Amino acid sequence: MIKPWLFEFLPELGGPSVEPNPADVAALIARYLDLWVRDETLGFEGIFFSEHHFGRSYSPSPNLLIAALASRTKTLRLGVMGVVLPYYHPARVVEEIGMLDHLTGGRLEIGTAIGIPQELARLNMTMAEARERNDEIVAIIEAAFANRVVTHRGKYFSFSDLRLLPRTLQQPSPPRWTTVISVESARRAARRRIKISTGFNSASTIKRIFDAYREEADAAGFHATPDCFALRRRVTVAPTTDQARLYAQAVAERLKSYVAEDERLTANVPDAPAPTGGFTLSDDEFITGTPKQAADNIIDQCRTVGAGHFLAVLNWSAPVDEVAQAHELFGREAIPLLRMS
Repeated sequence: MIKPWLFEFLPELGGPSVEPNPADVAALIARYLDLWVRDETLGFEGIFFSEHHFGRSYSPSPNLLIAALASRTKTLRLGVMGVVLPYYHPARVVEEIGMLDHLTGGRLEIGTAIGIPQELARLNMTMAEARERNDEIVAIIEAAFANRVVTHRGKYFSFSDLRLLPRTLQQPSPPRWTTVISVESARRAARRRIKISTGFNSASTIKRIFDAYREEADAAGFHATPDCFALRRRVTVAPTTDQARLYAQAVAERLKSYVAEDERLTANVPDAPAPTGGFTLSDDEFITGTPKQAADNIIDQCRTVGAGHFLAVLNWSAPVDEVAQAHELFGREAIPLLRMS
């Protein structure tokens, strides 16, 4: 069985030169909240929100979206993939995790991330510093889950005898995830027994990343099942193949400028800016077609890489009516096939 999740962005209205009416922004947020509540009925396993800043989406604090949905849903797992740890003090991160786990009734998933270069750079933070901060905060989070009182002395944070409250409802902690794009980061996650999610690269490259995790897990003394792995892809669905292809062309157009801003990406998008290295935006990243065609492709890729979870970015940054239609189609026609696979 493949567990189907949503990987959600709340797209920005307007842009750098167009300031939207605040009432329109409020209406968009309300529409998406209703859509996510509907997703529970459609059979999605859960929703992972994405944290981004300074444009393109309204995603500066996904934990607020989780809190807003907690009382309106009953079965959806809710998480962030991931909280960009270098922005925050670890005490705040730990205590928000505890509160959200209680608000969701134990449906919280913990996802963390280092961040993306162009956003960190706006705050004068290098990737090297972000990695150091991330590693230090992850160690503090682990200490907080294991101990009632935490003391830490590090490069960026120092404190004594902190009681970080409330303790999580799920013990010893909610399921933990991190995003990875390399073999090295997958091995580090395996040593900490943290589940991993990835996308962008080809299925063959992702298989190598997941295989490295499995190898490291074996060395650490545990068996990495498909439940440890999530594959994230941009999925464009419509009632017909031709309509899906038309929608996918619009997705590719929106991706051109996005790719240009991320120095890690080697683009494989038609007419996209020249590649700058890091990792490849593979053809496998784009799944297009009717719900059945999409499900067949998803099942094939998940089997290739050994993933038990699939995170769908449905009709990325499209108008909300198109997105709502995609959720309905995927939920009614693709999810049953994934769950039976």
